Amino acid sequence: MSEPATDHGGHGDPNRRDFIYIAAGAAAVGAVAMVIPPLVDQMNPAADTLALASTEFDLSKVQEGMQVVIKWRGKPLFVRYRTPKEIKEAQDVKLTDLKDPQLDSDRVKKGKEQFLILVGSCTHLGCVPTFGAGDYGGWFCPCHGSHYDTSGRIRKGPAPKNLAVPDFQFLSDTKVKIG
Repeated sequence: MSEPATDHGGHGDPNRRDFIYIAAGAAAVGAVAMVIPPLVDQMNPAADTLALASTEFDLSKVQEGMQVVIKWRGKPLFVRYRTPKEIKEAQDVKLTDLKDPQLDSDRVKKGKEQFLILVGSCTHLGCVPTFGAGDYGGWFCPCHGSHYDTSGRIRKGPAPKNLAVPDFQFLSDTKVKIG
């Protein structure tokens, strides 16, 4: 007498089928686990960008009344040593006269008001303004006619905001860390 044949729907042993499903699922999870880290890592900033995240600058290179332009995060950065006259002009401006009201004292560090540090990109379309050509003794963007005062605040033209002030701190009397 022989044993009756068991029909599993033509799929063989149910234990073997379950094992194949589990093994295929584990392989898929393993493949995803191997693909995710490189995808996430490629979204991180490049090493050269991270190296530019902050920079130190020796302020003794800038004489009173002069401006130095350095590159920071791929953009020009204006480091200006303002004269007492420029500082007074910037401090005497009424906030009601400004398109983007901001006190001069909010744009510089207390005790170091002569040093003004700005991102040198016009807030209209990102052009680089030139110093000393504007109506207010500051910067002028020749591309579209924006005028900035001696504190980098927009006074006239299409630019909607003041020139940006990056995060910075004085490490000593002559050294500043930007970023």
